[in-house]
Amino acid sequence: MSEVIRVVVGEMMTNCYILASGPEIAIIDPGFEALKILTTAQKLAGKITHIINTHGHMDHIGANRQLKAESGAMVYIHKDDAELLTHPSKNLSLLIGDFVSSPPADVLLDDGDTIKIGNLELKVLHTPGHTPGSICLIGDKFCFTGDTLFYDSIGRTDFPGSSEELMFKSLKKLSTVLTDELIVYPGHGEWGIFRDIKLQNPFLRCLD
Repeated sequence: MSEVIRVVVGEMMTNCYILASGPEIAIIDPGFEALKILTTAQKLAGKITHIINTHGHMDHIGANRQLKAESGAMVYIHKDDAELLTHPSKNLSLLIGDFVSSPPADVLLDDGDTIKIGNLELKVLHTPGHTPGSICLIGDKFCFTGDTLFYDSIGRTDFPGSSEELMFKSLKKLSTVLTDELIVYPGHGEWGIFRDIKLQNPFLRCLD
């Protein structure tokens, strides 16, 4: 039995997800507001063991340092975004006059890897486009899509390291993997069933 709680954090309204399964808890994309995330996680049974970043932009990694210090959890990110964790010039924080730096990754992910959290497994799908190392995390009943796919849009492709061409290749790849009944938990905005997202999202409709 697993439970997913969404916590909206920071000025960019990033969706941080707390995923509890058995004795373990994973924090996915802890953008900011570490105390808010920790307070919510403490309501669940289990220990925070995983901090997983779907990509390395500041609004998805900003609370990594405090969460790791408080919990001792391991930090996971795709190998192609690893340097964004520790370089404010690359994770976009310097662009707004901030200085966000995360501890380096404990585990570097690659396409096809599996992350085991308690009684469930998440498969890593490499979906570059928003960043070189963007990933989606796919379980049996839900998928965390980061800034690759939103309910009615997609992540920006005009940042350093972004690629519109790769984004559309990733969207095609993702759309062939997700089943209609999967719940999609995006990095920003509302979540939904993939069947509905296919009808509402113009970027998916243009893939046909």
